[in-house]
Amino acid sequence: MCASAARGCFFTGSNPAVKAASSFSNSASCPAERAATGLGGRLPRKEAVAPSGRSWAAASKAGRLSSRQGRKRCFMAWRGRKKRACLRVLLRPFTRAMKLHHVLAALLVTASAHGGSFTLEKTAAGGAIVKLDGQFFTEFVVDQANKTYLWPIIGPDGTDMTRSYPMKTVEGEQHDHPHHRGLCFGHENIGGYDTWAERSTFGEKPSDKTSARVSHLGAIKHRSITEMKDGEKAVLAVVADHVDAAGKKIIEEIRRHTFMVKNGARIIDVDIELIATEGDTLVDDKKDAGLSIRVPSEMAVDKGKEGKGTGRIINSEGHTDGDAWAKRATWVDYHGTVKGASVGVAMLNHPSSFRHPTPWHVRTYGLFTANPFGLQSLDKNSETGAFTLKKGEKITLRHRFIFHTGDEKAAKIAEAYADYAKEP
Repeated sequence: MCASAARGCFFTGSNPAVKAASSFSNSASCPAERAATGLGGRLPRKEAVAPSGRSWAAASKAGRLSSRQGRKRCFMAWRGRKKRACLRVLLRPFTRAMKLHHVLAALLVTASAHGGSFTLEKTAAGGAIVKLDGQFFTEFVVDQANKTYLWPIIGPDGTDMTRSYPMKTVEGEQHDHPHHRGLCFGHENIGGYDTWAERSTFGEKPSDKTSARVSHLGAIKHRSITEMKDGEKAVLAVVADHVDAAGKKIIEEIRRHTFMVKNGARIIDVDIELIATEGDTLVDDKKDAGLSIRVPSEMAVDKGKEGKGTGRIINSEGHTDGDAWAKRATWVDYHGTVKGASVGVAMLNHPSSFRHPTPWHVRTYGLFTANPFGLQSLDKNSETGAFTLKKGEKITLRHRFIFHTGDEKAAKIAEAYADYAKEP
């Protein structure tokens, strides 16, 4: 844009149209003006050519107007055409920029709807880091506790969707239950040993009551990664051994994580097979058992000492907050405000999963667990959930985690479950 056009069209006075008309009344002195009007320079008023191609006088006579009126009307028409053409030339870069903006926005919406690309990188410890479009999404940690876990997990708007404690100390977080690590699986008693709790659960000096549990602490030992696949639907499959206090194998666990993005939400499917490879194995009825995630302290329903208590729990049957505990449901959503962002995580129980629909050990302080094992522990009026897994037999647990923005309605969790339930 030339300086004279800029001064005339945009940067002088409060009325650009008036200034443009004033600037263009005597001359077409800038490149933009010449390009817009096809004029090469100054227009003498008496001999100027009207828009019709005739002189001002001829144009006024043809219109049966006085020479003065004709000149005025024809000049105003010419000036309006000239002004509009010049403005089109000057605004062309802005118009193109706006079109580019809309194109980019459309591409982002399309990418969000159809998902990004995941890449998996093996860690030195034998776990894996999962990236989405080159950015960190989560890590499968295998060597920091008596169980494996995913932590941290980054939501669709960049929010950390899991509590950091005990892996990392963050000011303002709740520091209870150190065995609640990110997204993990554990059970208080399979084959007589506990993989739910860990040594730090009981403090430096366990009481007489808890000493027995300490002596029966087991572990879920990662053995190997059996499959790693990148792409829009990435896969991390692993095998692990549940072992007793001496490291002897009790049962085998095959776990398959599937990562994807749908409608802007980030999804992790966790399919677990527990196989009695070593012999008949008792799987006891315990409250503290199942597949869990510990939500951020700000997302908890309870305010607590550190938590801000912005959260809400709701399940597929309409039970909310504390009333959702121990209830059977096909899905549960836990949402709240974290660092000013409205976010949530839904956990879906597939129809083929063991004892579907599962009871939920979901707490208002932030624990979120699908527990099909503790039937009587969660509801004293129920029959016992304890059973013996015969040698060679297995049970399958299938769940989907949806990390989303907004509440369960905004994230359309009911519709998402209907789609998930149709999957084989």
